Amino acid sequence: MPYVNIKITREGATAEQKAMLIKGVTDLLVTILDKKPATTFVVIDEVAFEDWGVGGLPVDEYRRQLASGAS
Repeated sequence: MPYVNIKITREGATAEQKAMLIKGVTDLLVTILDKKPATTFVVIDEVAFEDWGVGGLPVDEYRRQLASGAS
């Protein structure tokens, strides 16, 4: 029984968007792993920016650098 945990940052993902993520992942599990949809588990966790990083920087700092033109 496949279990997928999706982590997204708290940026206002709507219930409809989350439902689309769950449907998309379930479709992939059905197609790729040949699993029945009822046997799949997809969990979405919303996390704060501080819990994520890109290139060694917290997401909010990385975005500030991108906005200022720094690489």
